[in-house]
Amino acid sequence: QVQLVESGGGLVQAGGSLRLSCVASGIAVDYYAIGWFRQATGKEREGVGCVSSSNGPTEVVDSAKGRFTISRDSARNTVFLQMNNLEPEDTAVYYCARTKYPMILCSVAYPTMFEDWGQGTPVTVSS
Repeated sequence: QVQLVESGGGLVQAGGSLRLSCVASGIAVDYYAIGWFRQATGKEREGVGCVSSSNGPTEVVDSAKGRFTISRDSARNTVFLQMNNLEPEDTAVYYCARTKYPMILCSVAYPTMFEDWGQGTPVTVSS
């Protein structure tokens, strides 16, 4: 049984940082691409970024470039989302998910390619 569990969310002031974790069980995070998504209240879910299978590249959406980075710790079977210089607009519930198939060039532009979504971790950025 595949399970992804997010943690690390919380309340932070604008300009602050948080590191979210996505711990996987039942799969190896090296084998699949892992994506990060978020959904703010009253808004549709949107992609944040992803890390590709094996040693493939990461992708971060334009609104997060220069502020967010994604990394993978294979030994801990965990993917991280490091968020710096947070803005109130980053307030949302953050989710991780894995691709249905190995993907050497991941993209969060295709959320239907992802499955086994975690329960989410809330992030609130105060101004």
